[in-house]
This record gives sequence, C-alpha cells and structure tokens, in this order.
Amino acid sequence: MTDRPNIILVCVDEMRADAFGAAGNEQIDTPNLDELARGGYRFSRAYSATPTCVPARVAMFTGKSPELHGRYGYRDGIDFHSAYPVTLQSTLREAGYQAFGVGKMHVFPARARCGFDDVLLHDGFMHITRTLAGGAHATIDDYVDFLRRETGDPRADYQETGLGCNAIVARPWEREERLHPTRWVADESVHFIERRDPTRPFFLYMSFHRPHAPFDPPQWLWDKYERRAREGQLPERAYGDWVGHFDDQRHDYGIGSQFGAQKETTHQQVKAGYYGSIEFIDHQLNRLQETLSDHGLLNDTVILFVSDHGDMMGDHDMYQKSVGYEGSARIPFVLHLPPRLREQWGPTGEVDAIAELRDVMPTLLDLAGVEVPDGVDGLSVREAITERASLRDHLQGEHTIFALGNHSMQWIRSQRYKYIWFSGDGHEQLFDLEADPTELHDLAADPDHADELARHRALLVEHLRGREEGFVDGDSLVPGRPIRSEASWVREHVLA
Repeated sequence: MTDRPNIILVCVDEMRADAFGAAGNEQIDTPNLDELARGGYRFSRAYSATPTCVPARVAMFTGKSPELHGRYGYRDGIDFHSAYPVTLQSTLREAGYQAFGVGKMHVFPARARCGFDDVLLHDGFMHITRTLAGGAHATIDDYVDFLRRETGDPRADYQETGLGCNAIVARPWEREERLHPTRWVADESVHFIERRDPTRPFFLYMSFHRPHAPFDPPQWLWDKYERRAREGQLPERAYGDWVGHFDDQRHDYGIGSQFGAQKETTHQQVKAGYYGSIEFIDHQLNRLQETLSDHGLLNDTVILFVSDHGDMMGDHDMYQKSVGYEGSARIPFVLHLPPRLREQWGPTGEVDAIAELRDVMPTLLDLAGVEVPDGVDGLSVREAITERASLRDHLQGEHTIFALGNHSMQWIRSQRYKYIWFSGDGHEQLFDLEADPTELHDLAADPDHADELARHRALLVEHLRGREEGFVDGDSLVPGRPIRSEASWVREHVLA
C-alpha cells in the first residue's frame, strides 16, 4: 500500500451551509455528516465565489478564481477540456492515483472525462444535452441506461415526475428507493471501491445531483419533513429590510421564479423536500464509510464534503442560487482526515478562516503530497487548521444575475462584513455578518458605517481595476457597463 492516502471528494448540488446538524440546524437529521464534522474540520465561513453549477465546478476542478478561469455566470456549451486541461483529477492521476467520477460533472461536452480515468454520469436535467440528444438519452447519461434496464421501460426518464429542474414544487419519489439517483450514485461509488485497482491509491469524485431540484426524496423522508413543516418545526425564512428596493424585479408565484412571493404552503413543501433529499444523502455517507471499513480503507482515506453552492430557499423571497447572499454563496466544507494525518494537522473542530471552492484542489493535492500546478490561486487549508491562521483577508465573488436585474453582482466578504455592488445601477449593500448573519439589515446608508462602506468599495475597485468592461475609472466604480461574454473571454484569455 502506498503512503499516499485515498481521497474521496463528496460534492452535493445546491446545499446551504446551514442545512445540517453540526452547523447548528436542529430541524434536519444528518448524523453521518455531523460525525464527519465532529471528527474533522468544519469550515464555517466557506463560500462559492461564483455560485452556480458550471463556474463553481470549474473553480473546484481547476483551483482557480473567477479572475483566472473566466467563468462568472451560468453558460453551457464552452468546451471544458480545451479550456482547462489541467485539473485536480488529472494531476492526481499523473501522480499515480486511479481517478474515478460518479454522478454530476456539468461540463461540455457531457461525456468529457476532464482528467478522470473514467466517469459514470448523471448530470440531472441538462438543457443543452437534452436538446442535442432529443431528450434523455442512455448513451449520454449512465443513470438513464440503468433506469431503463431496471424498469424494463425503454422510455423511462428522470423528468417524467412532472417536477421541473428548477421548479419551486415538491413531491415524494414515485419509484422504488433503490432507483433514486441519489442511491445510484452511492451504489456505483461503492461498486468502484470494491473493484478498484488495489495497487494504487484512488481518488473518487462522488457527486450527487440532489438536493438540487426536483425536490423528491423517498416517501418516508417526505412524510417525515412534511409533517415537521405542517407542525411549524422548520426554520423561518429570513426577510431583510432592504428587499423592497428590488420590487420592480419580482415575479410573484412563478413556478421557477428566482425572486418573488410564494404561498407559504409551497415554501414549506419545498423545504420539506429539500431537507428530505439532504438526509437521504446523509444515509449514503454511512454506506460509504461502512464500505471503506469492510475493505480496511477507513483509516487511510481522506473525505472532503462540499457543495457547489447553496439555495436561497425563500430567504428574502429568493430561491435557487447565483446571488451573493449567504443562502446562495455560503457552502458546507467538511474535511475528515484519517488518524495519521489528523495527528499531523492538529485538533479537530470548527475553523473560521474564509475558505472557497478553489481551495479544494490545493488542499487535496497537499494531502496527497503532490505538487500544485502553476496557475492555481486557491490555497491549501492546512495552515488555517494547523496554525488557526487566516487563509485570506477577504474574498471577492461575482455572478451575472437576472433575478435582480440583468447585470453583474459583485461582492466582497471580509472578516466581518459583506459588501455588494450591482453593476447595472451601482446600488450598494453592506451587511455586518457578525451581528446580522442572515443579512436582515442593509447598513450602506448608515452614516456610522460610511468608513466600512468606503473601505470595502476600495477593495472591490482593486479587484476590478483593469477589467475590460470598464467597471473602474480612477478610484471609482462605474455602473451601467455591458456584461462581457464568457465564451469570448475564455477564447481570448484562457485558450489564447
């Protein structure tokens, strides 16, 4: 057996940082993730700087910030392999790891391996893939092939429940539990561990599509959380005193609306489906650990649990992701080390350093004893754990948004505050996250916080200085500039 540890990266889709027990949520049952957190390191201030599926995964796979990888919005159809030939998985594979991916990749073209030895794919509802294939296609999606073989229905489709891929509706899973996509990802991951090459360390990317919509947990989990919702046990939504500023952008009661009012019963059902989906994933974590134990691997395997981004889940009348608010941008980041590495890294527990998805790649390479490739600006979290030191003074994030106007939403997360700037009209927000963790009170107009507002504005100016959109003139932010094209930026700056 090599001295290098095995590595499992568990990535879930759209899970908020506050949606598990160890993060302080008493309304959801996640005993296995909680155990990983208690015996490991839970980063309570971890973020996705570009909080939607595609750019978040680019950051995670490449270890790069939006400034370097150039993906700052949701755009399909940009060739991943050509733009990013060096990835976490390719680097580990070149160092002798067997690299295997199961579940959601969200890259283009769909079956690009992006450095893995092989991939078993289920991306969920992918507009571009379904359009090119004329619907769900078993030659593209391995889960579809599995579902059709197991049901005997040659037209079986994960979409036939009637729930949209971003719809604010929920219902229980209609088929046997063993046929659920969450169960399939776990089954195939277990199968890989059982049939891996025993002469090499392995890297397993275990990527769950849920708790991203559709919110469709197995019936018993639906019943459990739907009952809690009816009894008023699920957390109340945050609603800021600033929400009215965006009233002209509302789309109330829209089935897929990112910003707008919903019936309270709708909200409660969606949260029940969301929580049930997360607990179902938690059960798969126990299966994973039991499999590692059965094969004598538990004490030589690193497990990192993250999400690509969160979900607003009704906070401030918002749903889904892409905005820089806490529900969307803050993510779970739990690192569990085997005993020999834990002894080197020091006491476990909560870590309050500001971490980001681009830190996944250098952290895992550090643990594997593999050199980090040139061009990576993410950081290993080792020093934040061993020295309890800050990784960075602040984090800059951005995303093209449509729910609050068609422009860029830029934000700075400092040690205490969050500053947000909307490139369309120049609107600013400032939140004291220490005193106001759910962003209820906008302090941008408060004269007592004028110095903090100016300091954070200056930080953003330095990040955006020289950008081709012309966001900065001198020491001032310039609103109203057109949004650059992601595809053209990648061609000119990454592929050049």
